[in-house]
Amino acid sequence: MKLFLVLLLIAAMIATVVALIRGIVAFLQSSAEDVKSGNGPSASSLKSNKMMQQRILFQGIAIAIVALLLLMASQG
Repeated sequence: MKLFLVLLLIAAMIATVVALIRGIVAFLQSSAEDVKSGNGPSASSLKSNKMMQQRILFQGIAIAIVALLLLMASQG
């Protein structure tokens, strides 16, 4: 069970880093687009927002897994 949780934790951490990188890239693209056009959020801005929301989700999953691992370690 612990091995499964550790592998799940590693997957969540990798997903967090990937979402972070994709969000930063989308943010950098949106900055250039927003300077050129001044009307509303661009597609890149919306993508950046979505990627950062996914990053928060993956971080929450990773924290929950760590808490579960700590709980299991304290009981046995």
